[in-house]
Amino acid sequence: MRPCARKANEPRPSRHDPHPASFMIHSPYIRKPASVQAVMFGVLLALVPGIAVYVWQIASVVLVNLLIATVTAVAAEALVLRMRGRPVAPAVTDLSAVVTAWLVVLAFPPIVPWWLTVLAVLVAIVAVKHLYGGLGQNPFNPAMVAYCAMIVAYPSLMSQWPPAGGLDFASQLDLVLGGARQIDAITGATALDTLRTGLRAGDANVAEVMQLDAFGLLGGRGWEWLAVGYLAGGLYLLARGIITWHMPVAFLAALAAISGAFWLFDAARFASPAFHLASGGAMLAAFFIVTDPVSGATTPRGKLIFAAGIGLVAYLIRAFGAFPEGIAFAVLLMNLCAPLIDMKTQPSVFGHRGGKAS
Repeated sequence: MRPCARKANEPRPSRHDPHPASFMIHSPYIRKPASVQAVMFGVLLALVPGIAVYVWQIASVVLVNLLIATVTAVAAEALVLRMRGRPVAPAVTDLSAVVTAWLVVLAFPPIVPWWLTVLAVLVAIVAVKHLYGGLGQNPFNPAMVAYCAMIVAYPSLMSQWPPAGGLDFASQLDLVLGGARQIDAITGATALDTLRTGLRAGDANVAEVMQLDAFGLLGGRGWEWLAVGYLAGGLYLLARGIITWHMPVAFLAALAAISGAFWLFDAARFASPAFHLASGGAMLAAFFIVTDPVSGATTPRGKLIFAAGIGLVAYLIRAFGAFPEGIAFAVLLMNLCAPLIDMKTQPSVFGHRGGKAS
């Protein structure tokens, strides 16, 4: 299609015209791609509301853990890049290692000893990210690999959380720095773990178990507010265009649908969808973990299938598995399926139908 001709008395558009629309008449209009640093900074900024609620409601020592993890991640990234003969400064300053470190900390109990945080970050940065080639090459989510590795290697430490009433900062810091752990006195369990243990221990039903101090109005006491914080950050990412709606909506819808089906079938044995959405790492996963652009599916339909699969598997592990939280294992399982999902959902090439020229 030919552009419309200028009128005879119409002046030629100038590039110095104060109104760009006078010379930007025809498509395409290509936006400058966002840098990795800008995207990662946006993700870190979106995590701030959740971290603020974490400090307020769960454990303020999470700030110490974030500092430990950040220093470890940046140092490990710089060391590995130097060993590989790659430029250090650009990769260290792109903030991708910091995002991974923060996600590791926010997925872990806040009172784990410092060395466990260091070990987990090293696994994420060195073993998962750089052994596969560095940024953009890892087939698995680094933070979720670190979580699964640590919960398998150190199940006792990874199951110790601050009690519902909270601990003072001095007690929290003592635990992080290696203080004595009197499990019954100073540690507790999450709402997911408390519910699972209560239902399996005797004849109690969901309503009776949820009368305990570990529970709030919808989910775990304090964790409901944390879910709101992560939701606020996720909405910011959507508004900025850093993530698309496909994965968060598919994950949350699938988790709500399957938990709702079991709840309607037997409300005495299975918790409501609201409980599952407001407890554990559901909101963190929906907006910050499932949406990882490297290890997940990339096609529009593939994103829906990928995220919905995580929601379904995570619920099955929560309800019937050996671990109270199944999101990390579900993410890794679907990471394995991502290439196949992309292959089967790849849109047809323009001008072709079913692989043949139209």
